Amino acid sequence: MTTGYGITENTSKIYTNLAASELIELAIERNEANLASNGAIVVSTGLRTGRSPKDRFIVKDTITENSVDWNAINQPISPEAFSALWQQADDYIKTKDAYFTSQFSVAAAQQFTIPVMVISELAWQVLFAQNLFIRTHKSDTEKQWTILSTPGFKTNPARDGVNSDAAVILNFSERKILICGTFYAGEMKKAMFSVLNFLLPEHDVLPMHCAANVGKDGETALFFGLSGTGKTTLSADPERYLIGDDEHGWGPHGVFNFEGGCYAKCIDLSKEREPVIWEALRHGAIMENVVIDPVTKDPIYSDSSLTENTRAAYPREHIPLREETNQAGQPKAVIFLTCDLYGVLPPVARLTREQAAYYFLSGYTALVGSTEVGQGSGIKQTFSTCFGAPFFPRPPQVYANLLMKRLDNFPAQVYLVNTGWTGGAYGKGGKRFDIPTTRAIVRAIVNGDLRDADYENLPGFNIAIPKAVKDVDAKLLNPRMNWVNLDEHAENTKLLMNMFIENFKKFNVSDEIVNAGPHL
Repeated sequence: MTTGYGITENTSKIYTNLAASELIELAIERNEANLASNGAIVVSTGLRTGRSPKDRFIVKDTITENSVDWNAINQPISPEAFSALWQQADDYIKTKDAYFTSQFSVAAAQQFTIPVMVISELAWQVLFAQNLFIRTHKSDTEKQWTILSTPGFKTNPARDGVNSDAAVILNFSERKILICGTFYAGEMKKAMFSVLNFLLPEHDVLPMHCAANVGKDGETALFFGLSGTGKTTLSADPERYLIGDDEHGWGPHGVFNFEGGCYAKCIDLSKEREPVIWEALRHGAIMENVVIDPVTKDPIYSDSSLTENTRAAYPREHIPLREETNQAGQPKAVIFLTCDLYGVLPPVARLTREQAAYYFLSGYTALVGSTEVGQGSGIKQTFSTCFGAPFFPRPPQVYANLLMKRLDNFPAQVYLVNTGWTGGAYGKGGKRFDIPTTRAIVRAIVNGDLRDADYENLPGFNIAIPKAVKDVDAKLLNPRMNWVNLDEHAENTKLLMNMFIENFKKFNVSDEIVNAGPHL
């Protein structure tokens, strides 16, 4: 006999749909968390302080066999192996003195809602889900997904057909997600994001790894980018209403948030540079792997001794300026946030329709702050398709075609914004664009100032760069003007252009899109 969640009945105490205050109290009582001076609870995720992409699998069956882009990211696992592991996790959680369940939803907009039941041995993980997912107790067993998170249950590669002592497995036929051996709660949100990325294209919705906000004039802006490149920071604008900071859908009726909260990086957080996020970290928030002073309990945001990927999960209600409906109309501005370590891309460029497809598929940026297990510290250059390759199960062209369709149907202008280096390469004399400069550029984009600005062409990349942006030093706009050694600039430019060209050979797209990229 089962509980209805795919978990067999047992003698453990089951806490269901507790309020945030109750989950916080239990997490502290059970020594899962400590209380910081700002009112947030602080938890440690142990050895895994980021996602573990090598441990992520998708069950290969009749639903996924011919529709998933099977590769090193989307790894197949058999239905039999999944069932065996689910049973072991079920047996494991029955040995706990208590576990926690709560009902949530994702993508609760535009007639597309997926109920999600979260089950965990940890109270704080259910609070995490309560902060990040959309809070509801409505149930729909025909559509419901179940997330079973058992961090204390370690897998055995030889026995279980996985790669380590942890596993994250998506089963589309049974609508189940199994997360074993990792305390990092970000796996839950990204697993459901992957589910939506698989399902939504069939509903004419482009799922996006992006933040979104809307101005008081009702104009929506999207911010694509990998973690650490500025999505959360730049979308948390004191002058605009936040829709969400990480996961959205773009359909025929506009943009909608998949989530009910935010998951912000905390490393070097300051009240002056990121006031909205700073004020959001209070009672009800969870800080992962943030070091706190043992006496004062003050967070030490500059301390990366546990990880550079320190995080905070908080509900949208902690953001004073937010779009209450969790959705908005068609975007007028689309921003691709890149982080160029070679120092040759401009701080902002206007893209054509074909260039938008090229840079969307390329997903050129940097891995910042050890967001993945094994990534190490520091910053590394990468191409992450659709600005979120680890989360997109279908072939990349599916998402690129939907982007092109949206751009054809609605007058959104796409911009490439570099939050990386200028005047030199990373670690070789270059300097990263500061937040005030990038904020001024974003302000000019969302206000519409850059739509009709004067532009010039950046040779080689053939992208349009503005000649002037309010509150931005004009010499920053053309990257070549910031280099002392122009031979090194030419060498780095050629190197990056070659990287783009080589990376793009894997895509089967039209000549118009291929030719929209750099040319030596």
